[in-house]
Amino acid sequence: MDVANFRALRAAAVSTEPFSHILLEHFITPDALPAVVADLPPMKGRGSFPIRALKLGPAAKAAIAALEGEEFRVIVAEKFGLDLQGAPLMTTLRGNSGAQDGQIHTDSSAKRVTILLYLNPGNGVAWARHEGCLRLLRDGQNLDNYAKEVPPVDGTLLVFPNGPSTWHGHKQFIGQRYVVQMNYMTTSTKAKAEMRRHHLSAFIKRVTRAA
Repeated sequence: MDVANFRALRAAAVSTEPFSHILLEHFITPDALPAVVADLPPMKGRGSFPIRALKLGPAAKAAIAALEGEEFRVIVAEKFGLDLQGAPLMTTLRGNSGAQDGQIHTDSSAKRVTILLYLNPGNGVAWARHEGCLRLLRDGQNLDNYAKEVPPVDGTLLVFPNGPSTWHGHKQFIGQRYVVQMNYMTTSTKAKAEMRRHHLSAFIKRVTRAA
């Protein structure tokens, strides 16, 4: 059983409003999604956890492997006209959203491309109220001035190259909200420092669990 729909990703159009991005529902196939979600670790704390610091089941590992693989890299590079050969990867998992999350921002300049994979049930009442639904914004001040809203559900994939105007954010949501974030990084000093910080965090978490 295929865990990821690469055929749909290859066919997906690049939208340009409010900035270049690909939005694809059901990148994780409906048949595979229940097993992927079941194989995610329970997460009580806020924050993004390095994927290598977490214990994933086989279906979740397969989903991460699909994201981190060469086929995905080649498709993204072609879609956006980028050279991603040799670009370092940084992959994290966030399981909870808090009151401080969702503020309008652009991602770090050390991150060339941001990939978000949402793994929450699509029947949540909060999503119907637009809470926790990522908005792609036309400016950096107004959360209601958005071109597209992305419910964080059912294996939906969002990909966009970062830039000074790639503003995004969401209405406050407090509770469980699983999202895999993967980035193709630059090779800058800032990127290397950020990756070292995540690797150190992964090591500390492994040591803490072993104690």
